[in-house]
Amino acid sequence: MVELDFEKSFEINKNDALIIVDMQYDFIPGGSLPVEEGDLIIKGINEIGIVFKKNKAKIVFTQDWHPKNHLSFASNHKGKSPGDEFSSEDGAIGPVLWPDHCVQGTKGANFHKNLNLKLADKIIKKGMNPKVDSYSGFQDNDKKSETGLREYLNSKKIKRLFVCGLALDYCCYYTAMDGFEFGYEVFFLVDLTRGVDVPEGNIKTALETMKKTGIKFLNIESLKQ
Repeated sequence: MVELDFEKSFEINKNDALIIVDMQYDFIPGGSLPVEEGDLIIKGINEIGIVFKKNKAKIVFTQDWHPKNHLSFASNHKGKSPGDEFSSEDGAIGPVLWPDHCVQGTKGANFHKNLNLKLADKIIKKGMNPKVDSYSGFQDNDKKSETGLREYLNSKKIKRLFVCGLALDYCCYYTAMDGFEFGYEVFFLVDLTRGVDVPEGNIKTALETMKKTGIKFLNIESLKQ
C-alpha cells in the first residue's frame, strides 16, 4: 500500500469546504454498483460534518444523476458487460463500463437515509449528459462543462477543500485532482472513503498520483475537536 503522511491536529475555518462525494444507495452495499464497506463511513462523515458546521465552514454534497441512456452503462453497448474496458476517443466515457446506477428518480440515486442531509449547504448534481461521464464534482470528464461547484466555492471565498465519500479511486480522486488544479489547497480524508479498485491496482495508483501532485492527507482523528 502507499505510505501516506497524515496531517496532525487541524483547525477548520470559514474558508474551508467539506466535499461529500456521491453517498448514494447504488454505491452502498446492496446497490447496483456497491463499494465494499461504503456504508461504514457514513457515521464518521456525519461526525466530521458537525465539526465543519461548528466552525462555519461550508458542506457540499455531490450526487450522480444519470439519465437511463447514459453511455457509461454497459447496458447501452451491445455485447458489453460491466467492467469491460471501454474509452471514447475524447475521454468522455471510460476507462471501463459500469452497471446501470444512480438513474434519475430511482432509489439508487437517492442519498443514503443515514446520511445527515441537514448538513448540506449545497447539492451538486453531475453526470446528466448521456454522452459524457462526470467522475469529478467539478466538471465532466471531457473538461468542457462544469457543474457549478467551482462557482459556488469561489462565491463563498473557499480556500481549502476536504474530500470524502465514494469512491476513492474515481469520483473522490477526480474531485480532489480538479480541486487542486483549480487552485484550492486539497486534503483527502482517507479513512472516510472507500474504493472500487477497478481495474485492479487503481486505488494504489490514485493515492500515489495525489501524493505526487501535492494533495495532503488527513484522517478522522486529525479533525476531531
